[in-house]
Amino acid sequence: MDGIASDVAVGVKRSSDELLSGSLYNSPNSSVTANGSDSKKLRVEDSMDSPPSRVIHIRKLPNEVSETEVIALGLPFGKVTNILMLKGKNQAFLELGTEEAAVTMVNYYTAVTPQVRNVPVFIQYSNHKELKTDSALNQRAQAVLQAVSAVQEGGSPSSDTARDGVLTPAPSPVLRIIIDNMFYPVTLDVLQQIFSKFGTVMKIITFTKNNQFQALLQFSDPVNAQQAKLSLDGQNIYNSCCTLRIDFSKLVNLNVKYNNDKSRDYTRPELPAGDGQPPVDPAMAAALSKDSTSLLGAISPLSAAAAAAAAAGRVALSGHSGGSGVLLASNLNDEMVTPQSLFTLFGVYGDVQRVKILYNKKDSALIQMADGNQAQLAMSHLNGQKMYGKIIRVTLSKHQTVQLPREGLDDQGLTKDFANSPLHRFKKPGSKNFQNIFPPSATLHLSNIPEDVTEEDLRLLFSNSGGTVKAFKFFQDRKMSLLQMSTVEEAIQALIDLHNYDMGGGHRLRVSFSKSTI
Repeated sequence: MDGIASDVAVGVKRSSDELLSGSLYNSPNSSVTANGSDSKKLRVEDSMDSPPSRVIHIRKLPNEVSETEVIALGLPFGKVTNILMLKGKNQAFLELGTEEAAVTMVNYYTAVTPQVRNVPVFIQYSNHKELKTDSALNQRAQAVLQAVSAVQEGGSPSSDTARDGVLTPAPSPVLRIIIDNMFYPVTLDVLQQIFSKFGTVMKIITFTKNNQFQALLQFSDPVNAQQAKLSLDGQNIYNSCCTLRIDFSKLVNLNVKYNNDKSRDYTRPELPAGDGQPPVDPAMAAALSKDSTSLLGAISPLSAAAAAAAAAGRVALSGHSGGSGVLLASNLNDEMVTPQSLFTLFGVYGDVQRVKILYNKKDSALIQMADGNQAQLAMSHLNGQKMYGKIIRVTLSKHQTVQLPREGLDDQGLTKDFANSPLHRFKKPGSKNFQNIFPPSATLHLSNIPEDVTEEDLRLLFSNSGGTVKAFKFFQDRKMSLLQMSTVEEAIQALIDLHNYDMGGGHRLRVSFSKSTI
């Protein structure tokens, strides 16, 4: 959750909206103050004591919010059947087609802060079981709802609504997607999971332009593209980051030549992988070529994709993203561990700023990451791993920063400041490194290999780190390779010893964990 999420009670507590009596629907001028607070103290009940309703009460909406933006909050969960906007009060009521859809929506927004125009909003069940709106007072909202319903049901919006500029027919089945604030990796598969909620995804091409990760995504039908854009534009894939910016592309058809991590044609699983790219598993390609809505069930596409990414070990999903960036690592091998070795290992999952091995307890260390998200990511991947023969424990520290020793004080090299290190992997926004964060594995990915270095050279180098090289494979351009050690512990040791190893000629070897096997 972001730093202001503490002000947003999402779903778990609900205020009584009994003051919003039936007369309110005919007169939106009753005495509810802006941002949804009442002059008298609202009665707060636990959601377990109040039955769910298919009517959702939304508060703390930003000024000038549109009906379309409010409807988009509910679209991923099912059909939206009615809406009432209370613009002067920064509130709205949204009626979903079923109670199950409403429950799914509230449960989802309990874990992920709902946002409209990047402003967190407050969502809760209403005491009302249905909306009885005055059509004369609510005419524009009903027009928007009809237009959105037409898109959801595969029709096209009425020309009157389109002329009003509420919803125009989709110009293309291809969407151009830009990921803002891309702190965590967003892979082609994550995009497929998110967007397939709205229809059959046929093709995706990903690329980096102006240091930003972008994608072109083609649906089978322009109506699906329109619905996805309406629902997902401006939404965050993960808490407080990876914001989707979506427009229609001028292209109406994508030409995909290769099926790999950068591009995919789900209608042609037989396409080659292309130079230097890991091929797509045919079974996976076949599974993904189908519309995966049924796999996602009733849960939101965003949460499904995030869960899938977490299961693949690519991202730590947690409400602590805005918390401390300092970790406590314990049960370390105090005879072997150094600030440098901790910097290298934890640096796989974020930019380590400072490391302090505790003076009176040298099997423990404080590691300060760049922020709370990186600390969560490192903790989720490294807790329970073996380093120098011992299973290490990694937890969040209560400290906010790691203090440097006073000037002139000799602390035996136990504290080191890495804030200006050139070895940080994630300094550059949109860096490819964001897309290659994987759990510790026996297989390592090597890059920046000089042309004259042979397989035998690398096997010998990695054997000298104290392990056994089980398998090796060069990529086609020979600048990169996969190398498999006999155990994960050996691979961790090799990464600590050999990441940034000087290969001569200005080449520094880059080592990271791989998701592949040889």
